[in-house]
Amino acid sequence: MMVKDNNDARAAWLFLAPVLVLVTLFTLLPVLYALYASVHKIDIVSGRSTWAGLANAQYLLDDPKFWAACRNTIRYVAIVVPAQTLLALALACVLNGKVRFKRGFVTLLFLPTLTSSAAMTMIFMWLFNNNGIVSQAIHNHFGITIRFLSDPAWALPIIMLMNVFSTVPNFMVVYLAGLQQIPQQLYEAMTLDGAGPVSRHWHISVPHLMPITFYVATMGLIGCFQVFDQAFILSRGDGGPENSTLTFTLLIYHFAFRTYNTMGLACALAVVLAIVILLATLLLKRLMPAQGVDA
Repeated sequence: MMVKDNNDARAAWLFLAPVLVLVTLFTLLPVLYALYASVHKIDIVSGRSTWAGLANAQYLLDDPKFWAACRNTIRYVAIVVPAQTLLALALACVLNGKVRFKRGFVTLLFLPTLTSSAAMTMIFMWLFNNNGIVSQAIHNHFGITIRFLSDPAWALPIIMLMNVFSTVPNFMVVYLAGLQQIPQQLYEAMTLDGAGPVSRHWHISVPHLMPITFYVATMGLIGCFQVFDQAFILSRGDGGPENSTLTFTLLIYHFAFRTYNTMGLACALAVVLAIVILLATLLLKRLMPAQGVDA
């Protein structure tokens, strides 16, 4: 019996070995190197590194671009996460009812999720540039000229709108799957008691979907803190106009690949971002219960 258990253990480790090697090479070692580099000044050309201690962190605190990225990212998270969560839930509730051509609607609504971020960003830039359809329509109907992509007040909201448009369908499908698991007898009982659709939704759907809401909010929170490609493409990599689209990840890119001898700063900012995401996730867990109700 002992020999069989040993053979099973060897077989299990043999099957796990390729995955463990990949995780070690591409996850664990980079994380450890980032922690090491965050307290060093690194010359990526010569490979030399010198101890910097908290100097990298102090540089970030004194850098106005860091605070601009902080403001933009927090604003982005505070608006996009609630918006995409509520819209996904609302669409799922609508499609969960008696809607004709439900599968067709779900397929059409899910198409933006299948589109690459780069393609989606180019489409929105085409829509909102100075000669775009949206800009021209506003100018023709209201006589107002809005330069969405070059105005600091509008550039980040365009990225927010783009992110909500592309992520809501994915979360909507998750909510829709959760709604279909709720026993219909609960809705029927409340209907007999005279409850309307809003009351039924608030007292049945929302509590039962709490674990899914926690998942959607958590994934949205992490994704929004790591937004990069849309801001990079729209601003052509510089975080403009006037740093209005500069995010944490875009600033990490600047330190790592656009400024000489600042890889340590990039790693320090990456560590700061990881800590911020961890604290925000823990706060979300305290504010939002991850357990639903028993059916």
